[in-house]
Amino acid sequence: MKLNITFDDNYEAQKLASLIFIKDGEETYIKAILNIIKNELVILLKDKSAHSIMFKEEGHVEEFADFIQSVLDKEHKIISTTVNDVNVEIVKG
Repeated sequence: MKLNITFDDNYEAQKLASLIFIKDGEETYIKAILNIIKNELVILLKDKSAHSIMFKEEGHVEEFADFIQSVLDKEHKIISTTVNDVNVEIVKG
């Protein structure tokens, strides 16, 4: 399964990609979704820190939350993340 998300700027795209998938350990740092406020996603990481990610549109936040839920439930794993300027492609399997 693949998801493409567009952000307003490269910083937010890079931030999501770096927090979601660690290539060396082939794992995600995201432990839970704490809150969704319009186009903002607040996540809890495994180190117990919380981070905010601003998406371009509200619909992208909900789409990402639905996509990542099976990873958080350990039904799927993130296989790769690719950042192309303001776009992030996430693949899970």
